Amino acid sequence: MTTVVRIDPGPRLSEASVFGDRMYLSGMIPEDTSANITGQVKQALAEIDALLKRGGSDKTRILSAVIWLADIGDFGAMNAVWDAWVVPDQTPARATVQAKLNDPKMKIEIMVVAAI
Repeated sequence: MTTVVRIDPGPRLSEASVFGDRMYLSGMIPEDTSANITGQVKQALAEIDALLKRGGSDKTRILSAVIWLADIGDFGAMNAVWDAWVVPDQTPARATVQAKLNDPKMKIEIMVVAAI
């Protein structure tokens, strides 16, 4: 039987769960919500990089990503940061939607699943 490993488990959620050869990250959000969309996307992606590293993976192993934007008008600015971050020919399956996020100052949340 394969064991489930939880990274930074808390009372409500874990930052990530590892099962077999897959790593499931919770939604990553910016710490500094005073930043503009570019800054918030960079922060969320840095959180993803750090968490993937802790689980033994990296952004070239991301299988899928779901991105929630508070304002779909930020799609172009978000993509500019995303495009500079992803590795060419290593891009994951991805969906992007507009959603009301839990903090009105937050502009983005990103959740990924990665191979290890």
